[in-house]
Amino acid sequence: MTIITEQPQLGIDVDEKKIAADSNELILDGGFVVPETNSFGHTYRDYDAESKRKKTVDELYRMNRSQQSYDFVKRMREEYGKLNKVEMSIWECCELLNSFVDESDPDLDESQLEHALQTAEAIRKDYPDEDWLHLTGLIHDLGKVLLHPSFGELPQWAVVGDTFPVGCAFDESNIHYKFFDQNPDFNNPAYNTKLGVYSEGCGLNNVLMSWGHDDYLYLVTKGNKTTLPSIALFIIRYHSLCPLLQTGAYRYLMNEEDIENLKWLEIFHKYDLYSKSDVRIDVEKVKPYYLSLIEKYFPSKLRW
Repeated sequence: MTIITEQPQLGIDVDEKKIAADSNELILDGGFVVPETNSFGHTYRDYDAESKRKKTVDELYRMNRSQQSYDFVKRMREEYGKLNKVEMSIWECCELLNSFVDESDPDLDESQLEHALQTAEAIRKDYPDEDWLHLTGLIHDLGKVLLHPSFGELPQWAVVGDTFPVGCAFDESNIHYKFFDQNPDFNNPAYNTKLGVYSEGCGLNNVLMSWGHDDYLYLVTKGNKTTLPSIALFIIRYHSLCPLLQTGAYRYLMNEEDIENLKWLEIFHKYDLYSKSDVRIDVEKVKPYYLSLIEKYFPSKLRW
C-alpha cells in the first residue's frame, strides 16, 4: 500500500419463500438459506432489541442523523472525490478492512472481510454465471476504509449505517427518524419539502446521498475506470438505501433506469443482509478465484 502525502421487505414476493421443513429458516432462490435469527439469537436488523451493542448503535445513528446535512455531504464528496489518499489494490484494501467491525450493524460482530466473503460466496452459489455480482459482493463494503488513519480516520457515523437522500425531506421510514430533528436541514425550507432541490423522476444519480462507505466506493470504482457493468456501481452506491428497499421510500426521485436497476439491487440486498452467520469461509481456498475477478475488472493499483 502506498500512502499519498495529500487525503414491504426486500422486494421479495411471498411466493418466492419456502419454509424449510423442521427448521426456522427461509430458502430463497438457488437453495440459499436465510436464517430468521442471527448468531446472537436476535431477529436480523432489530434495532430495538436489547443487546450489548444497542447503546452504541443508537448513539451512532443519533450522530449520523443529526450531522449528515446537505452541506456536509458536498464537502465530503469534494474532499474524497480527489482520490489522493492512498494507492493500493482491491485485495490490499480487503486485508486492510479486516481489522474493522461496523458499529451500526446490530447483527455483525465479525470482520468485514468475513462478511464480504460470506456475501460473495452466497451469491456465487445461486448465480454462478454472474461473476460481476460475485465481485460486487466481495467489494461492496470496501469504502469502510474511511475508518483507517490513512483516510482521515473518520468517525463511524460518517462511514457506516443506512443511507438516505439529503437536500429533500427525510422520510419517516428511515431508521431512528426521531434524531433528524437535530439536523440543520430539518427546518430549512430549501431542503425540507418532498422534492427539496430535486425534481420528480430526476434519477438517483442526480441526488446527493448521505456520506459514507457506499458513496465513497462508488467514487473510487468510477474514478479508476472499472469495467464492472453500471448496475454493479448502482448496487455499490445504494446498497445501504434501506428506506427504498424496505418501504419504497424516495421512489419519486427515480427514473426508468433506476427502476430497472432496482431489481438487481433487491437481489443483492438479501445476500448482503442475510448471509451474516457464524459459518466461516476458507479465505485461502477462495482467494485465487476473487483475485482473478479483480484482475478482470480493475487495474492492479487504484487511487483511493
